[in-house]
Amino acid sequence: MTPPAADRQKLAPVKPLFDFLDLRAQFAPIRDEVMAAVTRVMDSQYFILGPEVEKLEQEIAAKLDAEHAIGCASGTDALILALLAAQIGPGQEVITTPFSFIATAGSIAYVGAKPVFVDIDPLTFNIDPQKIEAAITPQTRAIMPVHLFGLSADMDPILKLAKAHNLLVIEDAAQAIGAKYNNRFVGAIGDFGCFSFFPSKNLGAAGDGGLITTNNPAFEERLRMLRMHGSKTKYFHELLGTNSRLDALQAAVLRVKLHHLDRWESCRQNRAARYHQLFAPMNLAQFVTLPSAPSPAYYHVYNQFTIRAARRDELKESLRLAGIPSEIYYPLCLHLQQAFAYLGYQQGQFPNAEQASQQTLSLPVYPELTDAHQDQVVNAIANFYARNS
Repeated sequence: MTPPAADRQKLAPVKPLFDFLDLRAQFAPIRDEVMAAVTRVMDSQYFILGPEVEKLEQEIAAKLDAEHAIGCASGTDALILALLAAQIGPGQEVITTPFSFIATAGSIAYVGAKPVFVDIDPLTFNIDPQKIEAAITPQTRAIMPVHLFGLSADMDPILKLAKAHNLLVIEDAAQAIGAKYNNRFVGAIGDFGCFSFFPSKNLGAAGDGGLITTNNPAFEERLRMLRMHGSKTKYFHELLGTNSRLDALQAAVLRVKLHHLDRWESCRQNRAARYHQLFAPMNLAQFVTLPSAPSPAYYHVYNQFTIRAARRDELKESLRLAGIPSEIYYPLCLHLQQAFAYLGYQQGQFPNAEQASQQTLSLPVYPELTDAHQDQVVNAIANFYARNS
C-alpha cells in the first residue's frame, strides 16, 4: 500500500545543504602538518606507545595543569581504567547522571559496580549537586560527574560532598577538553579526568583514542600498569589489567591538532555567540532555549550547541526536509535503557533528564561553519515556529 503523501515526504531522502560536522574542512588547512606527523611515525615504525604518546601525554598534562596524563585506547577505556585504578568493583556504587552517553554508566557496570543515577540541572544538563547527597549510601565509592556538551558540571559542591563522605571524583570530560570551572581545567579538578579523542570531539583523533589525567602518583602508576595487562616489566604482571594503549599514529595526529585547539575553541564560542545574536530578534523565547555558560565561573567550549525546543521531533524533521542538519543527544535516558533494566528504575524518577531527552536538539557549531550556514539554521527554525504557532 502506498504511504500517504505526508509520510512519503518524511521518508524521502534529503541531501543536507552542509555537514553537521565537517571534518574535511578541519583537515584541509592542517593536512601538511598531519601528513608530516604520520610520515614521521611510519618512518620510525614505532607504533605502540613510545615517544609520540609520551610527548602527547606531557603536552596535554601541561595544557590542563594536571600532574599526569596517561593515554589509552578510547574514552570508554579511560573511564574503565580510572575505576579499576580506584579499585572500584562489585558491591560498590558510583553516583552519576542518567543524561549522558552509555559509556558513563556502562563503565561503572562493566567493572561490576552499581550505577546510581541522580537527576540533572535543567539549565546546564549536568548532574544536579543538590540531589547527590540523598543518593549516597555506605556502598558509595565515587561520584562521576559528566561535563556535557563542553560545559563543566558545578564542581565545588561536588568536591565538598566528596570530601565530607570520603568519596572519589571521576570526571567524565569526554566532551569537554579545554573547558574550565573557576579557572581550573576540567579533568584536573577531581581525582581522575577521562577524555575521549573520538573524531567528532573538539580534539579528535583519526580513529579511537582516550586519555586519563590525575594528580595522584599512585593512581598514575596503576593506570600505566592497567593499560599494559597489569605489567611494569614485560611478562611480569602485578595486576590483572587489559590492553588499552594509545597508538603512536593517533598520538602524532593529536599532537598536531592540540596546537590548534585554543583557536578552534574560540571559533566555537564565536559561533555560539552568533547564534544568540541571530535568535535575539526572532522572538522565539517561548519555543527555544539557547545554551550558555551559567556564570563567569564557567568556560564553555561548545562541543555541541544544544537547544531546548518545543515540538522537538517535528522541528528536527522540518529541518531535515529543508536540508539543515541537526542531532539528538540523547533520546532515551540511561535509567530507561534496556541494558540497565536490572537496576529497577522507572520512568518519571528523573523528570529533568527525561524532559531533556525529549526536548534537546543540537545544531552545527564547528569552527568552519559559515555565517550563511548559521543564517540558514536560524531562519529554518524561525520558519518552522511561524508555521506552527
